[in-house]
Amino acid sequence: MSFLQKWQRLLRYRLIMPLLRSRHAPEHTARGTAIGIMWGFTPSIGIQMPAVFLTWVIARRMFNWDFNLVLALAWTWISNFVTALPLYYLLYVTGQIMFGRWYDLSGYESFLSLWQGSFSADQSLLEQLAMLGRVLVLDWGIAMAVGSVPWAAGMGLLGYHYSLQFVRAHRQRRAERMRRQKSHTA
Repeated sequence: MSFLQKWQRLLRYRLIMPLLRSRHAPEHTARGTAIGIMWGFTPSIGIQMPAVFLTWVIARRMFNWDFNLVLALAWTWISNFVTALPLYYLLYVTGQIMFGRWYDLSGYESFLSLWQGSFSADQSLLEQLAMLGRVLVLDWGIAMAVGSVPWAAGMGLLGYHYSLQFVRAHRQRRAERMRRQKSHTA
């Protein structure tokens, strides 16, 4: 099995199948997708899954509002170590535009060289983590955090809408298939 096939299988069994197999209302499933995607579009790789869990606890306890936790956790994977730099660049540029800093928009290559230039091979792991924190929080963090708001909200809404349509259509097809099978056996 090739890497691509393994990746497709993982996506199918971790994202699509939970959408299809949930016994909750379609809105419950769609909310899980939306929450996961919203957290996935924030510059918070490494704490997204705990943030989803905390959101789930607060939503259930304080607002009596529930969503599919497993699905939300899985959808945070849209941002990962492979997609982090392109996503961070998108959020950074969006934040700079929202702040009106048109003069400070660097190209992706400049962004990558700044990112890589912030770290040196002779730094210890602790020094690299401290530098990462400084770069993300002080240098680019505010712009990325502000830039993530429209992306997280927009993509979360799209995720909600399309997953709701997807689950409803799947359930309708399944109900029709069951009716046809029942009429053929009768």
